[in-house]
Amino acid sequence: MNDTDTAQRLAGQADEASLLLEDQLCFALYAAQRALTNRYRPLLEQFGLTYPQYLVMLVLWQHGALPIKRLGALLELDYGTLTPLLKRLQAHGLIRRERQVDDERSVQITLTEEGSALRERARVVPAAIGEAVGFTETDTKDAKALLERLRTNISEAD
Repeated sequence: MNDTDTAQRLAGQADEASLLLEDQLCFALYAAQRALTNRYRPLLEQFGLTYPQYLVMLVLWQHGALPIKRLGALLELDYGTLTPLLKRLQAHGLIRRERQVDDERSVQITLTEEGSALRERARVVPAAIGEAVGFTETDTKDAKALLERLRTNISEAD
């Protein structure tokens, strides 16, 4: 298919596309994401964490110490977004940021004792979210698979 064929096909689809809000996939995802994040808020407040900080902690609990660059890649966050999160977690005594001796450009992120201990207390969060979502285990796996496919398809389209 050449560029002209693609343009004509897209023009035909555009004529049929709905501009109703309730028909938009992006709005359904946005509204669901907001509802989910709002459900996390009171659960995470008891640990002094925001949702993005919780995601950082999840990665560190899973992987242990990581260079900031790797942490950003796993979370799909750029350095400018990640750095303030890490500074706040460090101020709360949950992580340490340490320059590497062999490469001072590289900053290693490690959990403190308090950060490691928080993992056990935070185990209530996934169960509470699972209950709020009301999905079966199969529903959850299917939803995650669809969202991962969506992300992959969109990324590959770029």
